Amino acid sequence: MEFLCSIRLLLTLLLSLLSLSLDPHRAFATAPCHFPAIFNFGDSNSDTGGLSAAFGQAPQPNGESYFHGPAGRYSDGRLIIDFIAKSLGLPYLSAYLDALGSNFTHGANFATAGSTIRPQNTTLHQSGFSPFSLNVQFYQFNDFQRRSQLIRNQGGVYEGLLPEAEAFSRALYTFDIGQNDLTAGYFLNMTTDQVRAYVPDVLDQFKTVVKSIYERGGRSFWIHNTGPVGCLPYVMDILPVTAGQVDKVGCAAPFNEVAKYFNLRLKDTVVQLRKDLPSAALTYVDVYAVKYELISQANKHGFVHPLQACCGHGGKYNYNKHLGCGSKMKVNGKEMMVGKPCKDPSVAINWDGVHYTQAGNKWVFDQIVNGAYSDPPIPLNMACHTQ
Repeated sequence: MEFLCSIRLLLTLLLSLLSLSLDPHRAFATAPCHFPAIFNFGDSNSDTGGLSAAFGQAPQPNGESYFHGPAGRYSDGRLIIDFIAKSLGLPYLSAYLDALGSNFTHGANFATAGSTIRPQNTTLHQSGFSPFSLNVQFYQFNDFQRRSQLIRNQGGVYEGLLPEAEAFSRALYTFDIGQNDLTAGYFLNMTTDQVRAYVPDVLDQFKTVVKSIYERGGRSFWIHNTGPVGCLPYVMDILPVTAGQVDKVGCAAPFNEVAKYFNLRLKDTVVQLRKDLPSAALTYVDVYAVKYELISQANKHGFVHPLQACCGHGGKYNYNKHLGCGSKMKVNGKEMMVGKPCKDPSVAINWDGVHYTQAGNKWVFDQIVNGAYSDPPIPLNMACHTQ
C-alpha cells in the first residue's frame, strides 16, 4: 500500500512538472496556497467543542493523551481537523458554539458530534443525533460572517478575536459529514435499500450548502467522504449482522457497502459542483480507503485490536452502549469509573467505539495530506487551485 501511495504521489509530481514545462506561465498558479482561516462543517469526527458547549463537556478520560483533560473532542487527543490546521500553520479551531476562551481570528468550527446533513425529526436525548444539522451549521456560518465584521469594526479586543473580511474568500472550507445520515436510518430499523434510497436527497442538501457558501465568497473546498461505518464497534455491536455478512477483516459488509454507495454519489456531487461553480476549487478526499487500509492492515502499521474500542467496558468489541467511555457506577457505595481507557491508546485505532484515537487520526491525516487519496490528486496546501 505504501508503495502504491508513493507511485501515486510521484505521478502527480511528474504531471505537475510536465504541465509547467508545456506552459511556464502556470508556474505562479502552482504556488502553495495561503489559507488565513479554516471554516469546518461536520460531525463528531471534527467537533472541537461544539456539542460540549451546548450540552455538557465530553467527560474524562477524553483528551487525556494531548490536552491532559476534556477538550471538547470525542477522542483521547487531536482530530484530523486539528492536524489540518497545524499543517497550514493555523491554531486549532475554536467551536462556534463555545463562548469561553475562543479566538476566531483564523476561522471557526461549526461541527458538532451527532450532526447529520439532513435534519432529524428527533431530539438529542431521543436518538443521540445533534440538532445542529448541516443546514443549521450553514445558518450559523452565515450569521458569523455578517456579524463578525460588524463587531470587528468596533476595534479594541474584538479586532484581535475575529477574522478579517478577506479571510472568508481565501479560507479553506472543510467538510467531514454524512456518517450519521447512514446510521440514523439503520437505528430507525430501515433496510439497506431504504437507506440507499434517501442518499440522493441527503446529497442534494449537501450540494445546496456548498453552493450557498460559494455565493458568500467561499472558493476552496476540502471534502472528506465517509469512512467504513461497518468497522465501527458501536455499529457492529448494536445492529444485527449475520456471520455471512462479516468480511475477511471482521467488519459488517452491508454497512460498508452503503458507505461506499454514499461516497460514489458524493463524488458525483462534487463533479457536478465543479460544473456549477466554475471558480471553486473542490477536492474530494477518499478517507474511506485510508481508514479501511488502517483497519485491515493494523499490525503492519503498528496498531493492535483494530475492531475494539480502547475506552469502554466489556463485550466482544469492548463497547457497551449503556456504559460508554468515561462512564461511572457505584460499587459498594463508592463511585468508580468503569469505562476506562486501554493501557496504550497510541497503538489503538478506535477510541470509544465510535471515534478514532489521536494516533489513528494522525495516521489517516499523514496519508491524505500529500494528495495521494484526493481527486484531483493535489496536496492540502495546493487545495486553492482549480483544475
